[in-house]
Amino acid sequence: MNSRKSQLVRLILFLAVAAVGFSSDLATKHWIFDKLGLPGRQDVWWIVPDVFGFQTSLNQGALFGIGQGQIPLFVGLSFVALFGVCWWVWSDVSNSRYLAATLGLIAAGILGNLWDRCGLHGMKWTAFDVEVWNQPAESLGQPVYAVRDWILVMLGDYPWPNFNIADSCLVCGAILIGCYAVFAPNPAKKLVENAQSEASQNDANAKNA
Repeated sequence: MNSRKSQLVRLILFLAVAAVGFSSDLATKHWIFDKLGLPGRQDVWWIVPDVFGFQTSLNQGALFGIGQGQIPLFVGLSFVALFGVCWWVWSDVSNSRYLAATLGLIAAGILGNLWDRCGLHGMKWTAFDVEVWNQPAESLGQPVYAVRDWILVMLGDYPWPNFNIADSCLVCGAILIGCYAVFAPNPAKKLVENAQSEASQNDANAKNA
């Protein structure tokens, strides 16, 4: 019973973090693209001049623009990764709420960018955008299958590749997973301890019966 309750708590925590991250990503993308439009329509909206600002961009690849145009591949990989994350949360033997929250961040990042790659944001290519982004002429009026990026950070004179909340969730999640791998107790040891604790509890219940 305790194991099922712990599993349910982890699942709720995972879903809550994923929902907050996912909704925050979609809301901020909608807001900034509604304000600045598609890339090339307005100049950078600087918050700290030449250091940090908002600039809309479209990424038809993966993180840092890797694999431009390979949308079907990344959509398929996103579904596989999402399934793996959900399975990990449900089957995790360490009963780690930290890990459940961390995987919630990663799920939020996957879902946020997957939404864009599937064109669910509703944007379509206009004549202006087709020219700016060197799209085939037949793209005119077709859905935009690309991730919406909008956060611009300058490293001196170098512009870091534009990113979004979903990317931030993925990077933070990966860092936290790394910390978990280094500092968390040995999973096998934790499993033995949980089994011993459950056995002791069962013995106590049998004696009291």
